[in-house]
Amino acid sequence: MSLADDIFIKMCRDILDNGTSTEGEKVRPRWEDGTPAYTIKKFGVVNRYDLSKEFPLITLRKTALKSATDEMLWIWQQKSNNINDLHSHIWDEWADENGSIGKAYGYQLGVKHQYKEGMMDQVDRVIYDLKNNPFSRRIMTNIYVHSDLHEMNLYPCAYSMTFNVTQKKGDDKLTLNAILNQRSQDVLAANNWNVVQYSVLLHMMAQVCDMRVGELVHVIADAHIYDRHIPIIEELISRETYPAPKFWLNPDIHDFYQFTRNDVKVEDYITGEQILNIPIAV
Repeated sequence: MSLADDIFIKMCRDILDNGTSTEGEKVRPRWEDGTPAYTIKKFGVVNRYDLSKEFPLITLRKTALKSATDEMLWIWQQKSNNINDLHSHIWDEWADENGSIGKAYGYQLGVKHQYKEGMMDQVDRVIYDLKNNPFSRRIMTNIYVHSDLHEMNLYPCAYSMTFNVTQKKGDDKLTLNAILNQRSQDVLAANNWNVVQYSVLLHMMAQVCDMRVGELVHVIADAHIYDRHIPIIEELISRETYPAPKFWLNPDIHDFYQFTRNDVKVEDYITGEQILNIPIAV
C-alpha cells in the first residue's frame, strides 16, 4: 500500500464514521436533476505527504497525472482563466459563452503587483524569493481576492500556497516544502487530483530553484463526501492497493515556463479499475 492510499482510506473512513451531515440544511450545490446535494463533512482535515519518499498517486483507482498537471500549468504557468487553453473539459460547467471562468484562478496569479524589486505577478514573486530570499517566511500566493469574487464563476477552492525552505543537516542543498490551503473539497472527485497537482508543482519549483523536494501539507477546511458518492467511496476504499509508482520529471528543464504536461510521467503505476461517470454537484 502506498502512503497516499493509506492517507486517503483513513480520511474517507473518518469522514464516513465521524463526520457531520448537511442533510436538511440550506445548501448551495445541486445535482443535475435539481435536488440538493448534501454531504457528510469533516472540518480541518490535515494530510502530510513526504515527496522525498514517494509520489502520492493513489492506486485504488487511476489519477490522470498528465491531465492533472495540464490543469495546474493552466493556472500557474499560463495564468489563464479560459477553458479553451485547457486540454480537458473539467471546467466547462463554469465557463461562459467565450470560455472564461471570470477573474478566478489563473487570472489572479497573472495580476502584477508592485514590490520593492519591481512589478511581478504572484508566481514570479515566489520564484524570485525562492532564489534570492529562500528563508523568507513570506513566500506565498493567494487567489481568494474578495474585491473580485463577484466576477468569479466559481470561488477558488484551493486558494493559497505557502512555501517554506529548510536546511537539513549535512545536506548541501535546501529542501522546499509547502502548505496547500483549501476551503472546500469534494473528496471523491478532487482529493487525489489536487494532491497530485500541487505535488507536481512542488517538484517543478524545487527543480528550477535547485532544491530538493520535501513535504506537501494539505489543509482542507471542509472535506466532504456527497450523499450520492457514499456507496462509491465505500467500494473504493475496500479495494486492493499497490505500491506507489516512480515519478519522473524532465531533468533538463530549469525554467518553470518551459514545463509541459509531457515533462512528467510515472512508472510501475498499477491501479484498480477506474470509476466512470461520477455525478458532480454544481
